[in-house]
Amino acid sequence: MSSEGEGGFHMVDVSLITSGSRRAMLRTDDGVRIEAVYEPSTASVTDTAVTDTAVTGTAVVVAHGFTGAADRPAVRRAAQVLAGRGAAVVTFSFRGHGGSGGRSTVGDREVLDLSAAVRWARELGHARVATLGFSMGGSVVLRHAALDRETEGRADAVAAVSAPARWYYRGTAPMRRLHWVVTRPAGRLVGRYGFGTRIDRRAWDPVPLSPVEAVPLIAPTPLLIVHGDRDAYFPLDHPRMLAGAGEAELWLERGMGHAENAADDELLARLGDWLTRG
Repeated sequence: MSSEGEGGFHMVDVSLITSGSRRAMLRTDDGVRIEAVYEPSTASVTDTAVTDTAVTGTAVVVAHGFTGAADRPAVRRAAQVLAGRGAAVVTFSFRGHGGSGGRSTVGDREVLDLSAAVRWARELGHARVATLGFSMGGSVVLRHAALDRETEGRADAVAAVSAPARWYYRGTAPMRRLHWVVTRPAGRLVGRYGFGTRIDRRAWDPVPLSPVEAVPLIAPTPLLIVHGDRDAYFPLDHPRMLAGAGEAELWLERGMGHAENAADDELLARLGDWLTRG
């Protein structure tokens, strides 16, 4: 289920949920329906309905971690903070998560989901679109930036938070549990009914480009790697490997745990400022 060389989307339906906000169902190039939410910047947009030609400024597309979704509290909080820093925000649920269709491929074909969300932001009028990914979403934004550089699905700036550097890492207890969830039938049942995540039973074939292999291909796009020194999933050799593989800025956050649930408002505000500064 390799994703290299694919991209694009078809918009299935759109509804206005508040003044200026939109909820859409996108369709990826491989036919998966992806739920997505657009929110204008609260720092600069007045209380009027957004039109396809009236949007300006940077849009940030947020890619959640494994078992997350667009409507999870941590994702909604991130969107709120980013919107307050001057960015319009697109959140979405990866395949197999939330209200999206399909099954999770744990970072492989998810690059098509992200590409669809980025293209939607451009369709809404944003000339500059940045991506922000957490954990699995962090690996996806890195691979997407390397693979989708010449199309309307490209990212203009990339930030990966709590991302792995390499595949198949089992060096921590949380990652050993995650591998059990992904690879065992009983684990996939726990994923589906315990976490609301539907996981593809097929192994990767071929194995996709790893995050650390993707990093050298991202330049000259600005790249930021962020990681907490109390991350229970991936130790600090992961962000150091990523930052050392190419042109990247590295933030090691004291006292921070893993992914969007551990990102406090102060860090989210700094991320918003970094992503919108272009």
